[in-house]
Amino acid sequence: MESTLLFSDDRCLAHETPYDHPESPRRLRAILDSLSKSPIPGTAWAPARPATREELLLVHREAYVDRILELGGRATRLDYDTWLSTGSVDAALLAAGATIEAARALCEGRAKNAFALVRPPGHHAEPDRAMGFCIFNNAAIAAAAARAQLGRERILLVDWDVHHGNGTQEMFWKRSDVLYFSTHRAPPFYPQTGRLEEVGEGEGRGFNVNLPLPAGMKDDDFVALHRGILEPIAADFRPDLVIVSAGFDTHRDDPLGGMGMSKAGFFALTSILRGIAEREAGGRLLLVLEGGYDLEGLASGVRACLEAMTAEECPPPPAAEPGPEARRILQSAGALHAETWPSLR
Repeated sequence: MESTLLFSDDRCLAHETPYDHPESPRRLRAILDSLSKSPIPGTAWAPARPATREELLLVHREAYVDRILELGGRATRLDYDTWLSTGSVDAALLAAGATIEAARALCEGRAKNAFALVRPPGHHAEPDRAMGFCIFNNAAIAAAAARAQLGRERILLVDWDVHHGNGTQEMFWKRSDVLYFSTHRAPPFYPQTGRLEEVGEGEGRGFNVNLPLPAGMKDDDFVALHRGILEPIAADFRPDLVIVSAGFDTHRDDPLGGMGMSKAGFFALTSILRGIAEREAGGRLLLVLEGGYDLEGLASGVRACLEAMTAEECPPPPAAEPGPEARRILQSAGALHAETWPSLR
């Protein structure tokens, strides 16, 4: 069994965006170049394949899927900041399919963990529309496929991108088999969703956990929030697969994020998620690339995650000294979600 499988495809570079658009092929190329020039021991590459229409329909509506498929090979604009070039639909199908195949490799025991290095990103894509650079919701499709095809019963879907994953939240809003946990910059900030009080509805109440953060949060703040809220909830939820929407726009040099994370912070967060996966999910941990627009910060952040994933033993999470805002959020979120999760009481 390989330690860590990397799923990607050069055709994801064929999703072209207008000049100076933040989500450009340069992002994925920076990651691939870094890993080519200096491979990380314990990683191996695996091929991608396109998602099927039926797999897309696990979370997206039929009319939307068919509309996007009909646009294959054409260039157009889907919303204010989401574009299609002639290669974009094929790239989006490969991004979703690669993420499903990564989940399959974990569920079949062919890898300890995996990273889907794909674009376009996905977590803003809603059931019936593209938005925020996203066409199909890769992580959500993989979670739904793991439930429908791979025998997984409970999936933890963590999102540490600086932007809230509104699409992912909507897809699992009324479900208790997929727990969505997100740290993100608080509204007013794109996409204006993800308030603390957005906890899910019906069977899904309490299975949607939002930690909206002010700008400037640093490594210790993120580590404390994941350890103080996510770890106890995960112990109660007991997932059998952990998927991470891994955005790197919380990096301190990112032009869009306004946060203060470093490479060490991404290493620490991955260590926390790896620990949860090893305690609860047989080690099954899948990271899926989302945002991150400073090329050096993006590539170094991905490398940090892979270093934590390939370490012989799961690195222990560091001690953290959160600032006053993080402590306030810890208290508020803990009190709100203690109703559902006994370990927070």
